[in-house]
Amino acid sequence: MSQPSPENLPPELTDQLVSYLDGELDANQARRVEEALAADPRVRQEVWQLERSWQLLDELPRTEVDESFTRSTVEMIALRAEEDLVAVQEQIPQRKKRFGMVAAILLAVAAIAGFFTVNTIARRADEQLLSDLPIVENLDQYREIEDIEFLRTLQSRDFQATEVKRDR
Repeated sequence: MSQPSPENLPPELTDQLVSYLDGELDANQARRVEEALAADPRVRQEVWQLERSWQLLDELPRTEVDESFTRSTVEMIALRAEEDLVAVQEQIPQRKKRFGMVAAILLAVAAIAGFFTVNTIARRADEQLLSDLPIVENLDQYREIEDIEFLRTLQSRDFQATEVKRDR
């Protein structure tokens, strides 16, 4: 008869089993794990394997660490931190240069956009002024006229006179 295989257990359940064995689950979570243990032989097999692994780890001889090991470890960490710091400090000028280039590009784009916006607005104002120039030039004469019908009559006579000249 073969042993049930815990290989197909979801990793979350295995994590819960480890937490259960460490006594880290609350009452509801522990109850769910105990229900899974009662119902599934694969879960029981996984718990047995976990407990056996921890027992074997407990049987391993303890190694005492001397002061030189601690000192060398701390020195290695300090050396690594210093290397990381040097690497970061070497990147600072490059980052400043990139930031300056990006700022210059953004400033140039903003200047170009501002130039075209102002130029477009100014051009529209100039075009309006040019289209109104004949009216502005004759404004004093237009103020003398009190009735718009007079202008229409004048315009139609001027048009008819122009037509007569063309016919000749």
